[in-house]
Amino acid sequence: MKKYNFNAGPSILPREVIEQTAAACLDFDNSGLSLMEISHRAKNFQPVVDEAEALMKELLDIPEGYKVLFLGGGASLEFCMVPFNFLEKKAAYLNTGVWATKAMKEAKLFGEVVEIASSADKNFTYIPQNYTIPTDADYLHITTNNTIYGTEIREDIDSPIPLIADMSSDFLSRPLDVSKYALIYGGAQKNLAMAGVTFVIVKEDALGKVSRQIPTMLDYRTHVKKGSMFNTPPVVPIYSALMNLRYIKAHGGVKAMDKLAHQRAEIVYGEIDRNKLFVGTAEESSRSLMNLTFVLKPEYQDLQDEFLAFATSKGMVGVKGHRDVGGFRASCYNAMSIEGCEALVACMKEFEAKH
Repeated sequence: MKKYNFNAGPSILPREVIEQTAAACLDFDNSGLSLMEISHRAKNFQPVVDEAEALMKELLDIPEGYKVLFLGGGASLEFCMVPFNFLEKKAAYLNTGVWATKAMKEAKLFGEVVEIASSADKNFTYIPQNYTIPTDADYLHITTNNTIYGTEIREDIDSPIPLIADMSSDFLSRPLDVSKYALIYGGAQKNLAMAGVTFVIVKEDALGKVSRQIPTMLDYRTHVKKGSMFNTPPVVPIYSALMNLRYIKAHGGVKAMDKLAHQRAEIVYGEIDRNKLFVGTAEESSRSLMNLTFVLKPEYQDLQDEFLAFATSKGMVGVKGHRDVGGFRASCYNAMSIEGCEALVACMKEFEAKH
């Protein structure tokens, strides 16, 4: 039985990326050594980092003055690194869910944090609008996609202060105007690579503005200066990122990924809205194209375990919703096929017919 991976993360990757990475783990670059055991200082690994950075710049049209970094620690470490490097007195945060809340918690260790808007009043089912950005804050932090609640910001905000974005789960799914951001970061295990590497795109002249002393490893300037090689980087995940960046380029770039994201969402949301058993959880204007969340209607709540078992029996993997929302979640990242979405829809239709 064919399986379709709807996991929220670590998540689906193109099959060829998995196979290429697996092959390199057996023999990297015909060296007779595994990618898992080579030195990160090896002459044949530096081109991997260089090409990955170059492809990132090409695919996202990153302007001069920005540096691409590949680090460890995940987005959770970035929650700390961002205020360490950018917060002098006050920072502004848009609170759209669990990960934004966690980022705010870390920032409060370094200075005043202003929550300019929040959607907590409706369990984060919408993206706040019509908020005021304080011009005296050091930066505005946003989380562009909310994996748990199924909401997403898909436009580049015009901010009068430096804009910083956690793009862990919708990175490379649409074109970006990188020039509007001081820093973009995220865990790679959604649209970029296997788990274990963190991507950072940072505007170099935005650094060095705070008066505090920053520990060496937590100072972005350290990694800019050393080209992601200050300490041993996550070698295998960076290689898988390179393979995936090549894949995205070969398949039309981020514009093509954006088109596919809309096509997938139209298929799945169309069925959620049509099906008599299910209802979407996020407000329609805020719906994510990456994480499509839905629940059973109140009169069918007793069918939850049955549907999960039924979907699993049909090859749907990872469709159980997060405990904060319940129900179900179809994570449709770049590597998810139209076929996979159609298979999920067929599963929902068949279950509806049974009941």
